[in-house]
Amino acid sequence: MRYVRIIKPSAFDGMREVAGLVPRLVDHEVRRRQITDAARRVIVGGGLDAVTFQSVAAEAGFSVRLVQYYFGTKREFLLATHRSVMADAGARFARRWAELGEQAAPRAALRALFEELLPLDEQRREEEIVLGAFNTAAIAGQGISSEETLAAPRALLMLIGEQLKRANATSVELDAQLMVAALGGLAQGVLSGYADPGRAVELAEHILDRVLGPEIGDNGGGAD
Repeated sequence: MRYVRIIKPSAFDGMREVAGLVPRLVDHEVRRRQITDAARRVIVGGGLDAVTFQSVAAEAGFSVRLVQYYFGTKREFLLATHRSVMADAGARFARRWAELGEQAAPRAALRALFEELLPLDEQRREEEIVLGAFNTAAIAGQGISSEETLAAPRALLMLIGEQLKRANATSVELDAQLMVAALGGLAQGVLSGYADPGRAVELAEHILDRVLGPEIGDNGGGAD
C-alpha cells in the first residue's frame, strides 16, 4: 500500500491514521470494531469501572489519541460496545432461525432463541457479562440510562410474543414476560455457577413445557 507523508508520526504520539504516515484507504468500521472489541475484553476482565481511554487503547494496541479520534467520549464507545454485542447476538440468532426455516414450529424457534442467548460457550458468556455490566450501571445510575439498555429485552419480548401467538398460547403477554425474566435468570445462574450450561438448557426446555405443553410438535429443534 502506498503512503502519503503528512507530518512526523511522533508529533501525534504515533497516531498513524490521523497524522504521520496515513494510508490512502482506512477501513474506519474495522477500526471502530477493534476498539469496541477491546472495550468488551476490558469489561469482561474488570467491569465498566475498568473502562477508560487508556485501558481500551492498551487492550487494542492503539494510541489513546486514536481511540479518541473514533470516539470522542467514553460514553460514545461504551454505547457503541453495547450495540456491537446486541448486533452480534442478533446476527447469530438470525442465522439460527434461517437454518430452521420460515415454517419452523414455535417451540423450535423459541428453543433456538433460548440456546443462542444463554451463555453456553465463551463468546455468549462474554456477551452476557458485558450486557450484565451495562444493566448494573443503568440500575445504579452510573452514566448509562435504563432506556439505553432496554432495546434488547423489548425486542426479545416481541419475538417471543410472536411465537406464542403462533402457538395459540392462552396468556401471550404474561408468558412472554415470564420467559424473558426466566431467560435472564438462567443466564445469570450459569455465570455465577449456580447452574451449568446443560442444566440451563434443561430448565429452558422445562419452561417451554410449562407454557406450550410437552406435546407441541417440533419442526427443527430436537425431540419433545
